[in-house]
Amino acid sequence: MTVSGHPAGSGRIAIVGGGLVGASLALALQQGGALARGWQISLVEPYAPGDGFQPSYDARCSALAWGTRLIYERLGLWPAIAERAEPITRIQVSERGRFGATRLAAAEEGVPALGYVVENAWLGHCLWQALHADGLDWRCPARVEAVQAQAGGYRLTLDDGSPLDCELLVLADGGRSDLREQLGIQLRRTPYGQTALIANVTPAEPHGGEAFERFTTDGPMALLPLADNRCALVWTRPDADAARLLALDERGFLAELQQAFGYRLGAFRKVGARHSYPLALLEAEEQVRSHLVLVGNAAHGLHPIAGQGYNLSLRDVMALAETLLQDGARLGDLSQLQGYLARQRLDQTLTVGFSDRVTRLFSNDRPALAQLRNLGLLGLELCPPAKHWFARQAMGLGTRP
Repeated sequence: MTVSGHPAGSGRIAIVGGGLVGASLALALQQGGALARGWQISLVEPYAPGDGFQPSYDARCSALAWGTRLIYERLGLWPAIAERAEPITRIQVSERGRFGATRLAAAEEGVPALGYVVENAWLGHCLWQALHADGLDWRCPARVEAVQAQAGGYRLTLDDGSPLDCELLVLADGGRSDLREQLGIQLRRTPYGQTALIANVTPAEPHGGEAFERFTTDGPMALLPLADNRCALVWTRPDADAARLLALDERGFLAELQQAFGYRLGAFRKVGARHSYPLALLEAEEQVRSHLVLVGNAAHGLHPIAGQGYNLSLRDVMALAETLLQDGARLGDLSQLQGYLARQRLDQTLTVGFSDRVTRLFSNDRPALAQLRNLGLLGLELCPPAKHWFARQAMGLGTRP
C-alpha cells in the first residue's frame, strides 16, 4: 500500500475492538505509513490475547476466501497464517433428496485453493505478532464505558475512568455493539428463524481438502476441512430443533448428523464442544458519520453458511485504510468517509445479497422452488461461465476485475 498526497497532520485513530477485524485495520494502517503521518493508533480490546497460541481440538475457525489470502499477502502476513491454514481445494454444493449438485475445483479456477480454513486463535496470534509498538497504543484489557461526540472527534471513557480523545473513532466491537446503541445508530435485523450449531468433528475418512455445502428444507449445513483431519461444522436448524440437538449426548448428536450429511466421509468418530447462536441478517442504518466508522459485524452481520462475513469485513477495512492513507483530507473528514463507503457499497450490496438470497432460496420447502433449486445446481454444473461466476463469489472475487 502506498501513501500519496500530503500529510494531513497528526491525530489519533481509536479502534474499539482488537479482534480479527480491528487488528487487521491497525496492521493495514501501520503498513501503509500511519506513523509517517503522525497518527497514533489506539487499539482498545477487553480480552487479553494470552501468552501465545495454544492448539485446541475445539478451536473456532474462519473460512478465508482466496481474495483474503491475496490481502494478507500484501500485508506480509500470509506465510505465518499459512502454517496452520487448511486449503479448500474442492467444494461440493448439493441439496438433500435431490440429484442436482455442483462441484467447484481450485484447479479449474487456476489457483492452488479456493479458500482456507484457519483457527481464529491462530489468525489473531499472527495479527498481534505482526503489529509493532511504534505508533500503537494498545489498551488491553480495557473497555469503553461511554462515548461522546466533541469538536473534531470523540471522547471515550474507559472502564478505569481515563479519557481517550480521538479524531477518528472506528467501532469494530461486534454485532452486539453497545457503543453503536449509545450513539443512536439503528440496526436493521431480519431474523432467519434459524440457529447455527458450531462444532468440530472428526470423520473416519480423510477429507482431502474438500468442503461440503448441503442444503435441506430446515436449513443449510457446511462442513469445512481443518488441520489434523478435523472438519468445522456449521449446521443451521430451526430454533427449537437446535436446542434439542444441543441437549443430545455425543453418540446421539453424531447419529443425527450422520443421517443429515450421509457417509461421504465415512462415519463421524468424534464431536467436540458444541456452541449455538441465533441467526439474522444485521445491517447498521449508518456506517459512517463525521469522525466515525463502523466495520465488521458492527456494520453488517451475514448468515455464516456462505462463509463471506469476515472476508467482506476485511475488504472493508482495507478499503478504509487505503482511503485514509491516500486522501489528503483531515482525519475523520465526513466527505472522505463517505467516499470510502461509496467505494465499498457495491461489494457490500452484492455480498450481502448473495448470502441472503442463497440462504432463503434453499430454506424453503415449496415444491416449485425445490425444483428450481435442483435445476439451478444442475445448470451450474453444465454451464462453465455460470459455474465460474459462482466460484468467484465463493473466492471473494465477485466485484474484482
